[in-house]
Amino acid sequence: MSTEHDGADALMTAITGEPLPPGAREDAAFLAEHRAAEADLEVLREQLGVIGHALAEPPPATPAPEPAPALPVRPSPRPRRRAFSLALGGLAVAAAASVMAGMGWLMSGGGTGAADSSGLDAGSSAEKQSDAGGVAFGSARYLACSRLVAEGEATAVERLPGTTTLRITLSLTRVYLPEVPEEDAKGSKPDEEQVFVVDENVVPGIRAGDPVLVGVPRGADQPDFWAVGERQIALERAMVTASLPEARELTCG
Repeated sequence: MSTEHDGADALMTAITGEPLPPGAREDAAFLAEHRAAEADLEVLREQLGVIGHALAEPPPATPAPEPAPALPVRPSPRPRRRAFSLALGGLAVAAAASVMAGMGWLMSGGGTGAADSSGLDAGSSAEKQSDAGGVAFGSARYLACSRLVAEGEATAVERLPGTTTLRITLSLTRVYLPEVPEEDAKGSKPDEEQVFVVDENVVPGIRAGDPVLVGVPRGADQPDFWAVGERQIALERAMVTASLPEARELTCG
């Protein structure tokens, strides 16, 4: 006596690769369903193989490669099998898209902090120094406790013999602190030329002629903040000028 089998049995048998159930070989409809399901799965395997090969290849040199032509999918005579094939194909494409997006994210440096080093100035490392005490450079509290905040030009950069120490001479061009009214005595103004001695790691790459912004805390002789280069200075300048009104109302403590 023959046992009836439906299309779902044929599809699952093709997917799992298990032997045909008893009596299936005498069921012509079942065998037709099973052969069609195997053919659909073979097409999907080919598509996944193409996707895996594409992911294994190195990224193309051109930024906008031409997309590969889509592989044709053999039409299935049964709507149920076609829906199943499209679902598997959609999952494969979604997985491939996720992997490709992750590769692009890694190549662009996302998530690792790997930015273009050419966009960094010496002020970046110095800014961390001023933040180490919990007070950010340019904030009202920082300004209230500063002896000198000024812009200038590095007129001389000299390395002390046998050391990694630099002697940097600045010609001040704009003084934010101390604020001295024009009618006050000249003696209360900071000297137009300032000399600082720092390790070269504090201001790597500084050269004579570079624009500089420095911050010197009260009671200190050397800056705890350096910004070198107009791009970095412009960012800090905006913070300083915005914080000065509030800083005038604060006392250092």
